[in-house]
Amino acid sequence: MPTLRETEFAGEIVWLGSVPNSEQITSIEKQSLELGFEGVPGERHEGSVAPSCVRVRNLHPEGTKIRNVRQLSILSVEELDLIALDMGLERVNPAHLGATIVVRGIPDFTHVPPSSRLQTSNGCTLVVDMENRPCIFPGREIDKDEPGHGPKFKPAATGRRGITAWVQRPGRLVVGDNLRLFVPDQRSWAP
Repeated sequence: MPTLRETEFAGEIVWLGSVPNSEQITSIEKQSLELGFEGVPGERHEGSVAPSCVRVRNLHPEGTKIRNVRQLSILSVEELDLIALDMGLERVNPAHLGATIVVRGIPDFTHVPPSSRLQTSNGCTLVVDMENRPCIFPGREIDKDEPGHGPKFKPAATGRRGITAWVQRPGRLVVGDNLRLFVPDQRSWAP
C-alpha cells in the first residue's frame, strides 16, 4: 500500500486570501481561512466539482463537470521573489495572482510531487494536485498597478507559479501556521 513520507520541510503561511466571485481573479487578503471539503466557503474556486477548462481539454470538452482539484492556489515567497526579480519589480502582490496561500520555507515549491500533502498542526490537510502553469490574467492585474510589467509575468512565472490543491481534511488556516510537507513514498516514474 502506498504511503506518505514526512519530509524535513514545513512552509510557514505568510499570506492568505480568497477570490470572492467569478467576475475577478484578484484575491482579498485574510488573516485566517476556514476550509471545508469544498474549499473556501463563498470563494470563486469553491466546490467539489467544477467545469473543465483549457488545462484539461485533451481529456474533456470545456465546461464538462469534473472533480475540482483546483480549490486552492498555493505559492511560495521564494518563487514570488524570483518572479518579481525577472519582471524588474520589487515584489509581486499575491492578490494579483488569485492566491489562496503563500508559504515560506519549502524549496522548489512549484515542483512538489503531485499527491503530496501539506498539513497543519490542527490536522487540516491539503492535497497537491499539480503545478499551476502561468496564464495572462495575473499579468493584466499586475499591469494595473505596474504599467508595462504585466506582459512579463507569464515568462517570469514559468516553473514558479506554485501549485493547485484541494482539501482532504477541513480546518482553519491562520497566518503564521506551518504546513508540514509529506510526499508519496515511491520512486519517480521511469517508463
